[in-house]
Amino acid sequence: MDPNRWHRDRSILTLSSAAALAAAAVLAVPATAAAAPADVSAYAPADTAQIHPGVQMYTEGAQCTANFVYTDGSGATYVGYAAHCAGTGEATDTNGCDAASLPLGTRVSFVEGGSPATEGTTVGQGTLAYSSWLTMQQRGETGENACAYNDLALVKVDAGDVAKVNPSVPFWGGPVAVNTTGTAAGDTVYSYGSSSLRAGVEALAPKQGTSLGTEGDGWSHPVYTVTPGVPGDSGSAFLDAEGNALGTLSTLALAPLAGSNGVGDLSHELSYAQQHGPLAGLRLVPGTEPFSPVL
Repeated sequence: MDPNRWHRDRSILTLSSAAALAAAAVLAVPATAAAAPADVSAYAPADTAQIHPGVQMYTEGAQCTANFVYTDGSGATYVGYAAHCAGTGEATDTNGCDAASLPLGTRVSFVEGGSPATEGTTVGQGTLAYSSWLTMQQRGETGENACAYNDLALVKVDAGDVAKVNPSVPFWGGPVAVNTTGTAAGDTVYSYGSSSLRAGVEALAPKQGTSLGTEGDGWSHPVYTVTPGVPGDSGSAFLDAEGNALGTLSTLALAPLAGSNGVGDLSHELSYAQQHGPLAGLRLVPGTEPFSPVL
């Protein structure tokens, strides 16, 4: 087993309370909420697709979980996970404006069935094409909330594997569009995590939970779910009660809300990528399957 496998899935174990003290940052313009339904014919059927939200993603041995599918003006296909999944620093390096990262161009594998005993079956390959951390460092970003919470990376799916992709979130369906209004305390949220620590027990992947509101001037949402996210779930998708893409799993708080997860706000993260990243015309791809929040 690669000794870095759990090391780089590290901000899932950090103290989000320190980040919560960050001062107001310059806010990104929210991503557009409206989205046309995905063209079903352009994607693999949801029940047979091998690359989709929730698939395991390995970066030089470190395992995370895919959130959503994206495209750009050229028609390329991307799968998102957390920027820290390509991080190379210590587990406490959570400030994306100075934390070390693997470079763009790093190869990433899409995997099924990874566990502590095996790295599973590789079902596709891609290349790191955008990292919020690298972009913020290149720009000299100084907004404390952006530095603390902007934790999104995009992996461009190899051309030969695009036919294996479906943008629907397993079990729940959706996403319908991008949530641009955030959450209030008590709002219901849904997620799907594929940590290899669960040793392939799929019944533990879908999770329903409750938002505790919004922090970091809109950049993050602390949430509680039935069984919190664990190392390997980093990057996974969160949907709001209407099936909109709310955010991406970034941290597990040890204080002050022990056991809660920190979910980066996708509207802010995606808007930052649209404004400052290298991928022109970047947008979320809605799911081909309807959102159906039934446990």
